[in-house]
Amino acid sequence: MKLQVVLPNEAAGADPRRLADLAQQAEALGYDTAWLPDHILPPGEYGPVYGGVLEPLVTMGWLAAATTRIRFGTSVLVLPLRSPFVVAKQVATLHGLSGGRITLGVGIGWDEREFTAVGADFRSRAARTDEAIALLRHLFRAGRGPFEGRWYGFETGVFEPRPDGPVPVMTGGVTDAALRRAARYADVWQGVGLDPTAFGERLAYLRARTDGRAVSPGTRIDWHGPDRTVGEAARTAEAFRAAGAEHLAVHFGDPGGYARRMAAFARALPADPAMLIL
Repeated sequence: MKLQVVLPNEAAGADPRRLADLAQQAEALGYDTAWLPDHILPPGEYGPVYGGVLEPLVTMGWLAAATTRIRFGTSVLVLPLRSPFVVAKQVATLHGLSGGRITLGVGIGWDEREFTAVGADFRSRAARTDEAIALLRHLFRAGRGPFEGRWYGFETGVFEPRPDGPVPVMTGGVTDAALRRAARYADVWQGVGLDPTAFGERLAYLRARTDGRAVSPGTRIDWHGPDRTVGEAARTAEAFRAAGAEHLAVHFGDPGGYARRMAAFARALPADPAMLIL
């Protein structure tokens, strides 16, 4: 099971230099991927509910330039709030500049107030997300028109740079509809908010619908230190691995103690290359 991190950038004064330091440390410790959250205009302050204040795609470019191996991804980009054409251009550019170290995590969003604030339609967000993913894949693969959809389409035009390899698409969610989306469109699934038993049950539902297509399953947990020991957190990781998780992303809390907890968590897991690539 690959270990991953969710980088902290919740505060309005988030220091990008500190994020680069943490990304470099995660890379040195052997973590596989660093994730960044996304909200454009949430109705409340950034933090535990609304995630990171820094725009994730721009920040990923900054962090990729400061590292060499670790992957970066969005967990998750609220795709129906954005033009998928612009997202495709940004992600393809990041893919090239980073040496192929980008995973595009997308979600449909959940707070109607944010959609209203930016003038996006809330009710059609799921269908728009599905179509946007199909458009992204078409642009990455063909780089030409036509593409005809209900909401997005074009006849002529040149899309460059086209990625020289696949850009993995990650989707989240644990509802039946979310799992059907993952089965049809995703390369990676991140099932959040489940205990290991429920994760295994949802994973079985997903795999029954992939028609043999490979979708890498994983989840996210929080370990901030005071509420439980690092050993307990490591045992939780092992339970998810036993339930079928191929990757586990961890948010280590406030930036002040983040580096220490990230290192402690890596040390607490078994010295097994299947658990942590060093």
